[in-house]
Formats: sequence, structure tokens, C-alpha cells
Amino acid sequence: MRKMIGVTLLVTLTMLFGGCSSGGEAAPQNVADNTGDSGVVETTAAPGDAVVPEGKKGTLEIWTMFTGADGAAFPDIVDKYNATNPDYTVLHRPMTAEDLYLKLQMAEASGEGIPDMAMNHIERVPLYQEEGRILDLTPYLEASDIKKDNYNSKAWEMTDLNGGHYGVPLDVHSYVLWVNMDLYEKYGLKDLDDGVLTWDELAATAEVVKQDNIIPIGLSWFRPIFLGSYAQLGGTLSEDGTNPSFNNELAVQTLEQYCSLVQDGNTQKDGDDSWKAFLGGNVLYEPEGVWMYNAVRDSGLNIKAYDFPVFTPEEKGNWTSSHQFTIPVQPKQDEERVKACLDFIKFVEENAADWSIAGLVPAAKKALESEEFTKMPQYFLASESEELKIYNYKYYGYAVDALDKVLGDIMFGKISIEDGLKQAEMETKDKISME
Repeated sequence: MRKMIGVTLLVTLTMLFGGCSSGGEAAPQNVADNTGDSGVVETTAAPGDAVVPEGKKGTLEIWTMFTGADGAAFPDIVDKYNATNPDYTVLHRPMTAEDLYLKLQMAEASGEGIPDMAMNHIERVPLYQEEGRILDLTPYLEASDIKKDNYNSKAWEMTDLNGGHYGVPLDVHSYVLWVNMDLYEKYGLKDLDDGVLTWDELAATAEVVKQDNIIPIGLSWFRPIFLGSYAQLGGTLSEDGTNPSFNNELAVQTLEQYCSLVQDGNTQKDGDDSWKAFLGGNVLYEPEGVWMYNAVRDSGLNIKAYDFPVFTPEEKGNWTSSHQFTIPVQPKQDEERVKACLDFIKFVEENAADWSIAGLVPAAKKALESEEFTKMPQYFLASESEELKIYNYKYYGYAVDALDKVLGDIMFGKISIEDGLKQAEMETKDKISME
């Protein structure tokens, strides 16, 4: 009965949200020109669908959430792989993360249309493993050239679960502080001489730059902004790994900091787009993801990346996650296709330096030594092993979905901190109870 309710709920949600989300649906990528005479059999698809020439044995489909400023780099890697004339070419379907997780659950519930590979955020993997939705890669990895020692150890070990292994990391990515260096130098600031910005330093600087109508700091994606600061104070989403426990004094302290920024007029106004204002040269400090590098580069501004703002210089910490290749469980698993997926993943490992141009930190160690990566603004993150703080809570998805609904309202004074945290924790508990 519970599974029936879950499928019915998924169908309802798909009717409500299919094809739309906060970020919108991404345009298809890797669309082949079917007028060529390559001699290979080519796929057909409905208008607007992504198409690639089939390999000698067929095509593998991968779903990713790479629709933002990082969306250009991954298709280039896919195209490079397909040009090697593999047995199975790869069809890349990008979509927003919200759509990916919903559509993947729908496909798995129906047993139809399940992709061969799916990019998952590492925080989602423990629950998916427990629910039996992703394949244990252990026996396949033993027979492949993909080895643990070639990857960021923490990002790899986070998918060692219950005696099996369930993911291969593509990257480690953080929410950092982007700085308009022209403004920073114009005002003769010293805030970042030690490499980090404290909230006390920001408060003093804000009074200087606001006189010229410059926004001291922008608040864009509330989730990683809150989680990054909360983790600096030692906060966790769950004390026992099962029950949510983020309605506490540390969470209140974190949110009081952001509420005070808003109340003091040190951020953009509610409803305004701080990222757009930052790229327009009107914001001094802007917390955002490293994956926005291409937008930063294209802006033509003099912008650098630093660690996320801190309460004290001794407690640095950026919200950090990892994109992981996972292989969904199929009604009938085709072992040859699984091995072909690992061939593609191995190719990505060997070409991971190409992923660094999206602004992220490749998980493949070899890429970290490449000349291309050493020139990237996120290079400093590769040496910060203590910064790889990934929230290992199996109900992470439930918790952050609930927090997403209240964090902005809390920061901009629409609801109290206490009421917002209580609401988010209760919603998380309710979702867990329906498992």
C-alpha cells in the first residue's frame, strides 16, 4: 500500500511540475547532425530530443544536472568520448536537479525509461543505496581500470556503504566567496589579506561601500549559505544519522548572523537578483558556487575566489558536495552495458582536467596536477582537505528540501527563526515517517 501511495504521489507531482522548475528545463545538448554519411546507424527521437549516432552495439543514456554555467564542459567530454568510436556511444540528457531526482524516481517506480547512468549528489547516495535503487559497483570495479587510489579519498569513501561501493566521483565542488577585486582595490580594503573574510570585517567594510550604493554582500542560494556557516560552528543535520536535529542553538546563531546582514542593509533587497547585480559590478562580495566560473569569466570583471566568510579565522569551512556517477538498478541488469558505462567513466577520469574549466575541482587526482587546473581560480580548494565537508545524512534530501522553503523567509524577516526551523524539522520528520 505504501508503494502504491508513493507512485500515485509521484504521478501527481510529475503532472504538477513536469517540464518546469526553479531553474527551467535545459535545452538538449550533443545534438548530432543527421545529414552526415558516417556509415553508423543513428538514433531517432521526438522533436527537441537529444540525438547521437549509435555505437556499434548501441547507446548509453546518462542524466545529469549540468544546466548552469557548468553545462558546457560536460557535453564536450561526451562528444570527445563518442568520437573514439566506442561500442556504445553516450547520450547526455541534462535537466535541473529537481527534475532529475523526480523523473528518476518516476522511471524506477514504473520500471521504464531508467537511464544507464545518473549523476547524483553524494548526499543523496546513502538513501538511494538503502532503498535498493543504485547498483553495487564492487564486482564491476574489481574487473575495471577504475581504482580508488586515483580519486579524492573522501569523495570515494563516502559511497562505501554497507559493504558495497555505489558511486564514482566526478568532482568536489564548494560554495565559495567571489570578490569583485576592482571594488576591493578601489576602497583600499584589507579584509582578505589573511585569505578569509570575517563577519566583523564585513560589517566595517559595509559602512564604507554602501555610501556609493554598492551592495556589500549578496545572498543568492540560501541552502549552502546556511549550511556552510552552520557547519563552521559544528552543526549537523542529524545527531543519530536518522532523526533530524537542526532546530538548535547553532542553527539559530547562524541565522541570526544572516538576519542581521539583511536588517543592517548589507545585502540586496528581498526579491532582487544578487548574482545578476554582482556580474553587473554592483556587489562587492558574492557567495556562489565554483560552478559559476564560466559566468564569472564571461563577465569580463576582475573577480577572484576565496573561502566562504567565517565567524573566526580559525574555523574555515565551505559547503562542499560531490557529483557522483551512479548506475541505477534496472528490472533486468545488462552486465555488458554496465561495463560499457565504466568504460565511459574511466574516459572521464582520464580527461577530468577538461571538467575543471567548469570551475569545479576534479576528483581524479591526475587532473589536479594538470597545467590547466593550476591556473583555475578554484585551485586553492584542492589542498584544503578539511574543507571537504559533505553532509553524510541519508535523509539529506528531505532536510534541505524543507529548509529551502523557509530559509529565505527567515533571512528576510517574513517568519521567525524559531518558527522556520520548527517547520523545516517537522516536515523532514513527516517525510521520513512515510518511508
